[in-house]
Amino acid sequence: MSKTILMLAAALLAAAVILGAFGAHALKAKLTDDLMQVYKTGVEYHFYHALGLLLISVLAVQMPSTLINWSVICLTAGIVIFSGSLYVLAITGIRWLGAITPIGGLSFIAGWVLLFLAVWKR
Repeated sequence: MSKTILMLAAALLAAAVILGAFGAHALKAKLTDDLMQVYKTGVEYHFYHALGLLLISVLAVQMPSTLINWSVICLTAGIVIFSGSLYVLAITGIRWLGAITPIGGLSFIAGWVLLFLAVWKR
């Protein structure tokens, strides 16, 4: 599983770089300052949690656990829901998408709590 987590982390980090560059170059002139900040927040959280997945891939070798696997699922869902909703909101201006964003935030929190529990149980 650690190889899968490492590959997932690498793919998500590559996507974060691509999306960050896209925002900086293709969207900068098209988005208002407020929407650009929304987009940047999506990229930042995408990066932070993808880096977290990279670290978790190392932990998964040392202490394989179902809780770690669920942590990975929650963090990945968080990236998709939290950052994804912010990307779409910024590009389209559809404000109701902001209502979805907290679900991604809860997924992030659940992922980190599950990692805590995995380490605590060890």
